[in-house]
Amino acid sequence: MEIRGSINPMEGIALRKRKKSRADRLSETARNFDIDIVYAFGSHAREALKWLMDEQFGFSISPPSDLDIGVKPTGNKTLSVKDKVRLAMALEDLFCVSRVDLVNLNETDPFVTANVIRGERLHAKNADPADEYDLYVLRRAGDLIPLVRCSKDGGHHKEVDQ
Repeated sequence: MEIRGSINPMEGIALRKRKKSRADRLSETARNFDIDIVYAFGSHAREALKWLMDEQFGFSISPPSDLDIGVKPTGNKTLSVKDKVRLAMALEDLFCVSRVDLVNLNETDPFVTANVIRGERLHAKNADPADEYDLYVLRRAGDLIPLVRCSKDGGHHKEVDQ
């Protein structure tokens, strides 16, 4: 039996010791909590994405501010209060911020969800289903706009000129 090539044991150790990227650490956190998609939204969304992609060395949020994160758990799963706290703490540690404001997209109204997905997608378990989810959310919010307008007008439907 011929052995082709050899593996240097020190190379294997070096590979294991190599620091995981920030994106890999977020993917691992999402996997641990059964999260399919993670978004950053609000005033620090772009900064969070740049930091996560190692395009920015430091990520700094002043103490009264927070990092807004929206998560889409697998299927229609809801997170227990304990899991929400644990996930928020894991994200605070990952992003090195004092506070993460966590939104479970399975538990929010369509307009809040649409606002979240307009932010920055930080992680997707699978890109195609995540893209389909984004389109679904925008379509659902768009379909509900006439109903919201009608309820604000005291139940009287107004024709909209186009």
